[in-house]
Amino acid sequence: MTATTFDTLGYFEKLKAAGFTEEQAKVQAEMLREHAEAQNAAVQKILDSREKELATKTDLKELELRLLKWQFGIALALATIMAKGFGWLGF
Repeated sequence: MTATTFDTLGYFEKLKAAGFTEEQAKVQAEMLREHAEAQNAAVQKILDSREKELATKTDLKELELRLLKWQFGIALALATIMAKGFGWLGF
């Protein structure tokens, strides 16, 4: 993820030019920088959690193999039941 950067110095200078005192401008710039960092951290946390939920190619291959095993198992069970029903097994 690319973090959003915040130009605290530029913001500070604009506030001073608009009539804020140096202390007011400094506090405002610092608070906005902290907010931007918190937002970046929150977005990163969301992206990290989503990344854990995504299936990889390996996950899909493993799922495909598991499904294939189930299909063969069900097909074998059905064939056994049909053979027994038609008397082909002799028991």
